[in-house]
Amino acid sequence: MAGKKSSRLVLRDDMIFTGYSSNGYSIPIDARPGVGGHDAGVSPVELVLTALGGCTVMDVLSILRKKQEQVTGMEVFVEGERADEHPQVYTSITVRYVVTGRNIKPASVERAIELSRDKYCSVSAMLHPTVPISYTYEIVEAGELEPEPAVK
Repeated sequence: MAGKKSSRLVLRDDMIFTGYSSNGYSIPIDARPGVGGHDAGVSPVELVLTALGGCTVMDVLSILRKKQEQVTGMEVFVEGERADEHPQVYTSITVRYVVTGRNIKPASVERAIELSRDKYCSVSAMLHPTVPISYTYEIVEAGELEPEPAVK
């Protein structure tokens, strides 16, 4: 069993909270000004996208490393469209990976994304039944290292 996880949120000011994970890390959380916030932190609905991005990018990186792909950098961009009516749930989400490295095989990236999506990413598994999630990727060939300047 994976065990319990927990979160604690503490009011700081107006609508500003500090969220604490069960292992003690913190993140500022706030609402937009139109509903009493100050944009002084991440909004709860943005945290959903961040959680999805974090979950899947860690899976994909781990899988690519196990495949011995030469990954030197990785980013994931997660964008969600929301309904106009309350509760303004996400109606679609797009996940785009940018994988930088040397001679990265597209088939390896595709398989890593597939495994994350279908088997490993628990956030994706929770969201997928209610919101369509699409996945794209880009591979960027890493440049050669710049020569260091000569020491005089």
